[in-house]
Amino acid sequence: MSSLIATTPEIAALLAANAPVAIGVSGGKDSHVAAVATIAYLNRIGHAGPRLLIHADLGIVEWTDSLPMCRKLADHIGIDLVVVRRKAGGLMERWESRWESSRVRYETLSTVTLVPCWSTPAMRFCTSELKTHVITAELKRRFPRQKIINITGVRRQESAARAKATIASPDADGRIWTWRPIIDWSEKAVFRYIEISGLPPHPAYRGFGMSRVSCRFCIMSNLADLTAASAQPEAHDLYRRMVQLECSSSFAFQGSRWLGDVAPHLLDAPGRAAMADAKRVSLARMAAEKRITKPMLYVKGWPHRMLTDDEADILAGVRREVSDLLCMHSDCLDRPSVHARYAELLAAKPASKRGGMTSPARPTPPSPPGAALMPTFRIHYADGTKVQVDAETAAEARKKAERARIGIITKVKLASDHQFPPTTLALAVSLMFGLTFCACWMGIPA
Repeated sequence: MSSLIATTPEIAALLAANAPVAIGVSGGKDSHVAAVATIAYLNRIGHAGPRLLIHADLGIVEWTDSLPMCRKLADHIGIDLVVVRRKAGGLMERWESRWESSRVRYETLSTVTLVPCWSTPAMRFCTSELKTHVITAELKRRFPRQKIINITGVRRQESAARAKATIASPDADGRIWTWRPIIDWSEKAVFRYIEISGLPPHPAYRGFGMSRVSCRFCIMSNLADLTAASAQPEAHDLYRRMVQLECSSSFAFQGSRWLGDVAPHLLDAPGRAAMADAKRVSLARMAAEKRITKPMLYVKGWPHRMLTDDEADILAGVRREVSDLLCMHSDCLDRPSVHARYAELLAAKPASKRGGMTSPARPTPPSPPGAALMPTFRIHYADGTKVQVDAETAAEARKKAERARIGIITKVKLASDHQFPPTTLALAVSLMFGLTFCACWMGIPA
């Protein structure tokens, strides 16, 4: 079957030069076959370079048999196994820390909406951070200044996304080439090869009835696999821990599929009640977040502008509702504090990244009684941008800029296109005098 190995001229040249070959293994069927079949192919062509198996340990989310299976595979083909781990913990710890980070960022208005804690098919940091990053770092450390071949068991038949995969591709600096030697193999061919290889597959396939072996509960798993996994006693503690994260975050494990619904009999009465409440909170949170308009949502480089008064009111209202639902201690729950936070975030940006910033549309008239008599102020930035705000927001932005020693605010001045009664103007002048005095004392130009 070694003649069925897919290759390219680039891979052939690296093998002819005896480049190091590392085969990533998880304990599953595809990496099992990729390892055995590729080693047979390397032996046939006379490759004499270093070879090793490498396993990224994801922690408690892995099956108990996965690492032992990798060790058996290494012994079976006669090469060393290297095990690497993320220093900050396994995948479960990454999900939990991601939720904690999302919560803190939301409370401080460092993001617009809450960020899901789970990895997704479109955002597989479980693979990029806990496998690819740690494996490539170890290979570069182990083989400095050499080009390296990193083998995976990816097959085109697995998914629509993988159907587009190439046989081989280099990384950004061209040092590590990812080679997919069994990319065109069928699942039937994979199991047939395992049968003749002399080493049985991971017991989760035949013993547990799993169609795929990766994490016990994988973001890519179908309902049948999730159910089969939850039936195994070794997975029960992990199941409850993951359901607890669903409850505390209000985000289902797989989009609209709650892991807590897969095996509710594994939860005690308080756990089932928490699950029901989490679903209620999730629906209410999503309904509230729908009020946020698309131009207000988080994008790269956020924020790009101040919000209008109407937008600030919407965001403040949503934040109050979401914070109450999830028992958060959030800042910025009214219009002035939202405006002040946006002014602070914009002021903290390097001038080179604020060139495209725009001010909001004409502010809506202030609503409090007598507010029509209050002056408005303009914040002037070093790049020429001007943002019109109310007095409270102007004072808050100036104070925060002074505390942070930010020099990109050149001045905060009374807007000249408004007329005010003398008493109101006198109050404004007094305010500006105080701000100017603080600015001079702090060494920031007024």
